[in-house]
Amino acid sequence: MTDVTHEISTVARSVGRRTLEAGEARVLTISRTYPTDQADLWDACTSAERIARWFLPVTGELRPGGRYQLEGNAGGVVERCEAPHGFAATWEMGDEVSWITVRLEPEGDERTRFTLEHLAHVDDVRWAEFGPAAAGIGWDLGLLGLERHLADPSSMVDEAAFTATDEGRAFMAESGRAWGEAAVAAGEDPAAARAAAERTVGFYSG
Repeated sequence: MTDVTHEISTVARSVGRRTLEAGEARVLTISRTYPTDQADLWDACTSAERIARWFLPVTGELRPGGRYQLEGNAGGVVERCEAPHGFAATWEMGDEVSWITVRLEPEGDERTRFTLEHLAHVDDVRWAEFGPAAAGIGWDLGLLGLERHLADPSSMVDEAAFTATDEGRAFMAESGRAWGEAAVAAGEDPAAARAAAERTVGFYSG
């Protein structure tokens, strides 16, 4: 059983903005410390065999300049790889392109912080309707899958099965609300941010 409240509280979330050549972009940052060393966490995040155990099956070339494809999800190009410190890649779905950056930083003995930044151009109408939870819930599920994989590397995490359970729906609901609060902390109107989070939770939970 998953202690939903504990799992949500172990993750740090923030929302911001960044100006790029193409215009202003939204930035979601999610971070969590795992009880393993940097080399092991790097391997879990860059080995195709291990990625399939906690996230999704991935094909392609996981090297700088290589193109990857996650089964039924995003694909893109690996833009930078600095083992064991982090990597950057495009995140492409349909005709939309955004960018992810992953950093791995040691924190004391046998602990490593995983930080993922997702940067995307999101129009104001869509942001007002769904807010950061639209992408954030998926990243929360990914970090939970990584935690389960590190606890038992031989297991195969089944995210679809988990999200169909009452436990999974409770996790997604708390995640969505946590992203709503991250938007409030970033200065957004509290009522609008929380309403957007609830709409996104409803979408994820069906």
